[in-house]
Amino acid sequence: MSGKGQQQRENRRLTWKLLVFVAGSFAFGFALVPLYRVLCQVTGFGDQKLLVEAASAPQAGSADASRTVTVEFVATLPTVGNWEFRPSQGTLLVHPGELYATSFVARNLTGHDTVAQAVPNIAPGEAAAWFHKTECFCFRPQPFRRDEERVLPVRFFLDRALPMNVDRVTLSYTFYDTSNRVAAR
Repeated sequence: MSGKGQQQRENRRLTWKLLVFVAGSFAFGFALVPLYRVLCQVTGFGDQKLLVEAASAPQAGSADASRTVTVEFVATLPTVGNWEFRPSQGTLLVHPGELYATSFVARNLTGHDTVAQAVPNIAPGEAAAWFHKTECFCFRPQPFRRDEERVLPVRFFLDRALPMNVDRVTLSYTFYDTSNRVAAR
């Protein structure tokens, strides 16, 4: 009987450890959002309000007119046939420090109302820290009605501190239909 009692004690101890682990994981998940906000406030990364202020603050000579960087725009879909998604222009010549606007066009071909989310990527990776979006359709999910076509704006600037060896930057978006994930919640 002592062997069975020992086994039961070990099982209870393991159960308590697992419960503490689950509770800690759950609490950590809730703590991530405020921790991210604090990190954004401390570092300034991801704070859209600060980026808009920095981009719109009138500063004489803030753009580097002597330098031109080519920004390419790419649109991709993880599946074929459900969406039409494309940039309104393929490239744009920009001066670091100056605010620019472009757009992408998306059309819902799923045959029903849905929600989509764009995930951005910037290449080369070393340029990502100096590419700042002040307005972007990627900041939140986009609801679309059946067959709706919409122009999705992007406002951005390249920081003047962009390394001199970077003369071409690619901003690409992958457009995901997230209605299945939204419905599952």
